[in-house]
Amino acid sequence: MGLKGSGLPKWFLSLSSGYNAVQLMAIMEHVYYASFGYQVTNFFAVSSRYGTPEEFKRLVDTAHGMGISVLLDVVHSHASKNVLDGINEFDGTNTCFFHDAGKGVHSLWDSRLFDYSK
Repeated sequence: MGLKGSGLPKWFLSLSSGYNAVQLMAIMEHVYYASFGYQVTNFFAVSSRYGTPEEFKRLVDTAHGMGISVLLDVVHSHASKNVLDGINEFDGTNTCFFHDAGKGVHSLWDSRLFDYSK
C-alpha cells in the first residue's frame, strides 16, 4: 500500500519498517501543552489538534490494515482543574467527579483526581 500523498503523518511512513505497534500519547483534548496531555479537558473525543475525527479514523484503519496495533494513551486518573473548559465543578460542586479537598488534588500535576467510588 503506498502511503505517500495519502495525507498521513510523515512518521507514519516508518511504521512499514517492521513495527507491530504504535502508541499515541496525549490523544485527548488538553489545554496546557506542557502537561503532556495529562490535564485532560475532554474525555469524549480525540483532540482537534491532531486533525479531524475522519483523519484519525483513517490513520487507525491504515495502521490496522498494515498489521500494526494502535495503543491510545488515555488518562483516567486525573483531569484539568479548569472550570471553564473542563469537567471540574461540572455540577457546581467540587465533588461531582473528584475527591474533595486534599485527596482530590494531584499536587505534582496541579490537577484533579477522580473519585471512582461514585
